[in-house]
Amino acid sequence: MCGIFGHIGYLPKELAQHCLDTLVHRGPDGQGLWHQPQVTLGHRRLAILDLSPQGQQPMAYGEGRYWITFNGEIYNFLEIRQQLETLGHRFRSDTDTEVVLAAFVEWGPACQDRFNGMWALAIWDDHEQRLFLSRDRFGIKPLFYASLPAGFAFASEMKALLPLLPDPRPNRALIDQPHRMFQYETTAECLVEGIQRFPAGHCAWYTAATPRPLQPQRWWCTLDHLVDVPESYEAQVEQFQALFLDACRLRMRSDVPIGTALSGGLDSSAVISAMAHIDQSSQLSHQRLSQDWQHAFVACFAGTPFDERRFARQVTDHLKIPATYIEIDPLAAVERLQDYFYRFEEIYLTSPIPFMLTYGAMQAQNVKVSIDGHGADELFAGYDFDYLTALQDARWDLAQMNDILEMRRANYPQDSHQYRLATRKWRFWLTWQSKRTAKRLLGRTPPPPERHHPLWDRLGPLNQQLYLSTHTTVLPTLLRNYDRYSMANGVEIRMPFMDYRVVSFAFSIPWWAKIRPPYSKAIIRDATAPFMPSTIAYRKSKVGFTSPTVDWIKGPLKSFFMDTLQSTAFRNCTLIDPERVSGLMRQLMDDPDVTFSFGEKAWRAISPYFWEQALLKRGG
Repeated sequence: MCGIFGHIGYLPKELAQHCLDTLVHRGPDGQGLWHQPQVTLGHRRLAILDLSPQGQQPMAYGEGRYWITFNGEIYNFLEIRQQLETLGHRFRSDTDTEVVLAAFVEWGPACQDRFNGMWALAIWDDHEQRLFLSRDRFGIKPLFYASLPAGFAFASEMKALLPLLPDPRPNRALIDQPHRMFQYETTAECLVEGIQRFPAGHCAWYTAATPRPLQPQRWWCTLDHLVDVPESYEAQVEQFQALFLDACRLRMRSDVPIGTALSGGLDSSAVISAMAHIDQSSQLSHQRLSQDWQHAFVACFAGTPFDERRFARQVTDHLKIPATYIEIDPLAAVERLQDYFYRFEEIYLTSPIPFMLTYGAMQAQNVKVSIDGHGADELFAGYDFDYLTALQDARWDLAQMNDILEMRRANYPQDSHQYRLATRKWRFWLTWQSKRTAKRLLGRTPPPPERHHPLWDRLGPLNQQLYLSTHTTVLPTLLRNYDRYSMANGVEIRMPFMDYRVVSFAFSIPWWAKIRPPYSKAIIRDATAPFMPSTIAYRKSKVGFTSPTVDWIKGPLKSFFMDTLQSTAFRNCTLIDPERVSGLMRQLMDDPDVTFSFGEKAWRAISPYFWEQALLKRGG
């Protein structure tokens, strides 16, 4: 919900304010700076709970002993507050921030286990002169830090730390290795040397009097929190439905309007349909649940295969709610591309334009919270490159293996190359196994950190692959991306599928609760079908929310990229090979048969140039 910044050691107030100001997009509703000779805490506010001045940060508690700067939301704060009040705590505000502080005073770091939410926070103990840092279980909210000659600093984004670095430089080890794009988000490595990423599910202490390198300690491991599930699939569906509805209910707590980025796919449709179901079955005025949730925002790509408005319209018509259709016009946004890269501050394989425009449309309508469907694919096997692993779970049951291969084929248009390839099922299976083995032997597939955990083998092949996607590769990268896309526009994303209870449940159920041919994510479909259109609940086709890169660069953005390739700045950029990148871009523009994956490759190749211009040359 905000942007945070802090520094231990002397820091001129003007410099501290400058660092904090780089985060204004994350918190456009106000700012606070607590500046002392040896500690500085800063906060940019996105007001969602308790819009009064009582909700401003940095916030003090315990007669000024404890100070907090906090980014995120604790959805079960009302229940925790009630527990704390019975223990004698009294509150001046209606925020979750004050509850976090009181919980820390009462239980210390053990308070983290009680929180259902997303966060990156720093609490300063003025008596002990030490700082406590914590990040949520799955890293939904970002946190970076740097050890500096003059002290220790932390912030929500790298750009807030750049003014403190003597000489900001790019990390070529990451930029020059595109295959690591989905591997570094769960490491300490960053694209800027001298800055480190605080790991998800960890906490740490930093003592001002005895400064040492930060040593984050892990406080959360999903494998330590697996749960008992019913044996029958029908009972599993019932249990998941209850968990999912409660996760959505908690995330509807807000004092401002909330909406949904609706694609017309299963996941976002399940979320908004669940909210409608909650609205019909309970009193939203109770427990701070927002009654102003009927805001669906649909990104539209006219004339491309990525346009899903007809599916989204089925959902909004079924729920009888209005929708805002956002015509994604790249020409209207390309002049802001440098600013988008500055706010995004990472390198990825697709353009940020449609995502920035979608959450920008929310902000323009004063919708500050978007409850979205992120996480479902990684947890419940929505990608074919994940669910094919179920072939190993099938254990040479040829009927089951055939059903899984047939399910994959059915996901593609019948006139596509992928469909023809998938038709040769067993040849495809051998090719897939060979490529998978080769990637592992070449080190392109990182080993799961939990592979030595005593419960690792309990998961089975599919759940092990999904665990890796959820905790190490795909999902951490997407969580990072969507934090930047939304917070660049002063919008907070909440994700019911990332409720820790849902995640623990997802890795406790067997593979066959997720893959039930002809459907992937079967348990989500069967649990949410009662309150959404069946054509959406059991829709087989899948179109990811992405940029039509090939269509744009061949068409409306061609002149922009031609000008870029001919510019002096591009030819002098040392982060890329200008000749190679020019060749890729020109092939993309001129080859009529170029593929979408080639478009991603070309975008990834040219992105370091835009990134350097936007972040290092501007931010440093």
